[in-house]
Amino acid sequence: MTESPAPRLMSLDVFRGLTIAAMVIVNNPGDWGQIYAPLEHAEWNGWTPTDLIFPFFVFILGLSLTLSKRSVQSLPAIIKRAAIIFMWGFLLAYYVRFNVHTVRIPGVLVRLALCSLFASLIYRQVLKVAEDARLHLVLAISAALLVTYWALLTFVAAPGGVAGDLTPSGNLGAWIDRTVIGTAHLWSTSKTWDPEGLLSTLPAIATALTGVAAGLILNGTRSQVEKTAALIAAGGASVLLGVVWDQRFPINKNLWTSSYVLLSSGLAAMALAVCYWMIDVQGRRRFLRPLVVMGMNPLALFVLSGWMAKTLLWIKVMGPAGKPIALYNWIYTHAFQPLGLGGPKNTSLAFALATLALLYVPLEVMYRKRIFLRA
Repeated sequence: MTESPAPRLMSLDVFRGLTIAAMVIVNNPGDWGQIYAPLEHAEWNGWTPTDLIFPFFVFILGLSLTLSKRSVQSLPAIIKRAAIIFMWGFLLAYYVRFNVHTVRIPGVLVRLALCSLFASLIYRQVLKVAEDARLHLVLAISAALLVTYWALLTFVAAPGGVAGDLTPSGNLGAWIDRTVIGTAHLWSTSKTWDPEGLLSTLPAIATALTGVAAGLILNGTRSQVEKTAALIAAGGASVLLGVVWDQRFPINKNLWTSSYVLLSSGLAAMALAVCYWMIDVQGRRRFLRPLVVMGMNPLALFVLSGWMAKTLLWIKVMGPAGKPIALYNWIYTHAFQPLGLGGPKNTSLAFALATLALLYVPLEVMYRKRIFLRA
């Protein structure tokens, strides 16, 4: 089983840079009560542009597997890579309280670690079949995961519950998380369910496999025009299927429903097609360096962003009312609110953009020194 890595795609780095930059902006508003609607998650069912960020990143993870020789390494190497991602996620959750009894175990990086592990294992097996059968096999496995997840949430009742309950605390996945992980280690806002729980990792793996499928298309023998058209056609069909399935199995980011996977993966494929055509085919690369810098070091940007936000929220200073407030809030109140940027939502967004700009500085230094935080 050998597979030559494909040439590096600048479009992938740009796509990944756009995605991680959007994640930083969404996660760091100056005021959580003053956010433009597209920069907020859907409350439960439905979706906003913000709900596409995480699945885009999982899609990119799967795509990256097909473009790196590391993806066909030995089983220990694959496990090690996933373990490193998991470790960063755990350490970020453990900071700054350092309480092992209440640390959140699920999370963004933990889900990425699990998706990396299982998608890599599946991809290794896929490479053993004939080249012309690989794409169909990957899509079949992804479809099987989505149908299995739909069946579990629709027809299997949690103990004491009813089948088909898709409420935050009543769905089967929430019960599994409470039973296996425990409420003390779930998302602190809810404690009864977690948006990155165990069961919903199944369809997240399917998201990663759709990225693998996109990579197989780009690695194939089609012309550049045909590759672009194939991504757009497949993406459009996926979006359509997701919208149709939404009538029976609602699009829901927190549950990572099968319809949500089809919608988000379809949109990711079309976004990738646009980036590929404009950047790698047409060669339009001016002003893209910042996105490339962020796209080549996404783990570093995510960890630095989380560390900085947690640190600024942990440090307390004296507020205007004589009571201690978080340094995060103090900076926003004293450095941004007085600017008068046309309203509180603009000011809150300006804080997020300034955060991204500040975090870009160490990334640029790392890029120049060829330092990349990789698993």
